[in-house]
Amino acid sequence: MSSTGLLSLLLLPALFAAVNAFADDYADARTEMVGAHQQADFAAMRKAAGKALAARPGYPGALFNLALAQVLDDDPAASLATLRDLLAVGVDFNVAGIPEFAPLREQLEWGDYTAAVERLYEPAGFAEVVATLNAPDFIPEGIAADAEGHFYLGSIRHGQLVRLGEEPELLSTSANGHWSVFGMRFDGDGGLWFASAAVPQFDDVGDDLGKSGVFRLDLDSGVISERCLLPDSNEEQVLGDLVLAADGEVYTTDSLTGAVYSYEPGSGAFEILVDRGVFGSSQGLVLDAAEEHLYVADYVGGLYRVALGTGSVDKLVISANVTDYGIDGLYRYGDELIVIQNGIRPHRVVGLQLAADGLSVVNARTLASNLEEFDEPTLGFVRGENFYFVANSHWNRFDRDNRLPDGLSGPIVLRIPLNVK
Repeated sequence: MSSTGLLSLLLLPALFAAVNAFADDYADARTEMVGAHQQADFAAMRKAAGKALAARPGYPGALFNLALAQVLDDDPAASLATLRDLLAVGVDFNVAGIPEFAPLREQLEWGDYTAAVERLYEPAGFAEVVATLNAPDFIPEGIAADAEGHFYLGSIRHGQLVRLGEEPELLSTSANGHWSVFGMRFDGDGGLWFASAAVPQFDDVGDDLGKSGVFRLDLDSGVISERCLLPDSNEEQVLGDLVLAADGEVYTTDSLTGAVYSYEPGSGAFEILVDRGVFGSSQGLVLDAAEEHLYVADYVGGLYRVALGTGSVDKLVISANVTDYGIDGLYRYGDELIVIQNGIRPHRVVGLQLAADGLSVVNARTLASNLEEFDEPTLGFVRGENFYFVANSHWNRFDRDNRLPDGLSGPIVLRIPLNVK
């Protein structure tokens, strides 16, 4: 892929457009950088890349583009130093395979750098396979477990809800009025809540593209006992994850618009907790112990804490030598946030230790990284001293026409013990 293609990939996706002032500074610098690249004015590109990084500190894409601008500006030493900053937080962009970075090979530190990259991709941590499903094109996203320990998976491709066991049991299909099944959680009354959206990867999306909502499946009766859809919009919407409070309130995130909603069961309408555009792409979410705040993972903005009473948003300070970008699943284990990062390479599960005030990350531990079962891990849940999650969603295997290759493995559920330091 050419550097022009790389810039388009990292800097121009409409999915991540945001409207707050912080994001506008980044967007302006990004536009300036792309223009300078097109004009082959690499000094100007480098200056703009620096402004983009200042607007979004620590963002891996911004660091990569600064490194690219530096090497194009005939400064391979600075480029390698920037790439080492990325490597320090466990992120790699495979620059060894990108022609524009060839001048770095002449640097004395290149050998040490490539050796460190190789070590980064060595499998790390422990995870046990606890469940599988022999359905290669299922494409799992969300997962839940009932009180008896049975696992439930939802299909992006076919909109199915399945209970795993010796003989998998099909509980719901798109014939019940939902589409791709995303995040899911059990309530205290035997109901399984799940987020659903009509996405291009759904095999029968038709004219429903862009519709999304939350649904409740009553397991005793097998019927959808409640549903609430987002109002129609000119923008596509994808409610991708949800969490339930002790009083039954449902909180859910829209990964395309960035909005965060609350839903009171039986009310028939969503309330806006965080408006569109504050986050670039809101993904996983989890309540704090007091259920006064909601932690939200912005795929391109990092971790935030939202006050439920006011909707005010605080960016978490990352003091540990780790990145908070590219987080999909987000969970809590005591005062530690458990995150699944599939927006950076290599993919990993990480524990982030919160400070006493809950507003900063002061330490981090990698629980699992680049395991052989990994093929874009997505969502999971904490139960007791264990973390269970989907290891191989295969989201990365869709081509531009939303087709899947042959030979995929069926869904794999992994378990990681959390009480091992």
